[in-house]
Amino acid sequence: MCAAGAAGGGRAAARRLGGAAGVSQVHSTAGIPRRSRRRKSVAIAYESGQGDGAEQGTSEPQRPRWEPRDWRQQLERIREMRRSRDAPVDEMGVEKCYDSSAPPQVMRYQVLLSLMLSSQTKDQVTSAAMLRLRQRGLTVDSILQMDDATLGQIIYPVGFWRNKVKYIKQTTAILKQKYGGDIPRTVEELVQLPGVGPKMAHLAMNIAWDSVSGIAVDTHVHRITNRLKWVKKETRNPEETRVALEDWLPRDLWRELNWLLVGFGQQTCLPVNPRCNECLNQDICPAAKRR
Repeated sequence: MCAAGAAGGGRAAARRLGGAAGVSQVHSTAGIPRRSRRRKSVAIAYESGQGDGAEQGTSEPQRPRWEPRDWRQQLERIREMRRSRDAPVDEMGVEKCYDSSAPPQVMRYQVLLSLMLSSQTKDQVTSAAMLRLRQRGLTVDSILQMDDATLGQIIYPVGFWRNKVKYIKQTTAILKQKYGGDIPRTVEELVQLPGVGPKMAHLAMNIAWDSVSGIAVDTHVHRITNRLKWVKKETRNPEETRVALEDWLPRDLWRELNWLLVGFGQQTCLPVNPRCNECLNQDICPAAKRR
C-alpha cells in the first residue's frame, strides 16, 4: 500500500507543505415512612494498607504502565533491517507521489489524493496513477473539470477504482467549496471527507501539515504489531490497533512507526509466508517461535 510514514525526509517534505460531569441520581422520598428517611452510616472497606494512606492524605502508588516484552530491542532490530530504505514504500510511497515544485496548497491536495488512491493498492500502482494524473496537471480545478470516465481511465487499475472516482470527485468538490481548495487541518475534518479513513487522515496530518496527530495504522502495522504482541490482546482491525498502540507507545515514536513497519512488512514480515529466517527478531518474536 502507498502508506508512507514520516521519518527523516518526511519532516522536510512536511515543512514544505505546511509553509503556505457526572450527574447524581435523586430518589424521591414520597410515600416512605418518616423513620426510614434517617441517614444510615455506611462502612467503607479499604483494601489492605489503603485505609492508612487515605487518612494521611497520601495517594495509592500508580501501577506501572503496560508495555510489551522486548519491544525496544525488537524496534532497534527492525530499524537495522530497514536501514537500506529500499522497500517499495521508500521509492514509491506517498511522499514520492506529489509534485514538490507545486504550490503548498496543491501539494497538500496531491498528498491527500495519493492516500485515497493507495487504499488496498500496491505502491507501484498508486505511484503510476499519480504520475498520469500529474501529467494532466493535478489540481482541485482540473479534477472538477474532468469527467468520471476520463478520471477512471487514468487511475485504473488501482483497487476499487470505480468507488474512488466517486470519492475523489465528491471530496474535491467539498475542498473547493468549504476549504478554498486546500485540505482540512484536523483529523476530525479529514475523516468526514468521502473515501478518507483514519489511517489516511493521520498520514495527511503528518506529511501535509507536519503534525503528529496519531499513529497511522494500515494492514502492515496491524499485522506486525499483533505478531510482535505489541497489543495487550489481539485486535480485530487497524483502528483498534491504533488505540492500543497509542495507549503505551511513546509519542516521539508515532511519526516513525508507519514508515518503519510498512517497509518491514513489504520485505520481511510478509502477510503470507513471512521470512522469519531472515529476520533479526526471530529469537524474540512470539510469532516466529510458533513456526
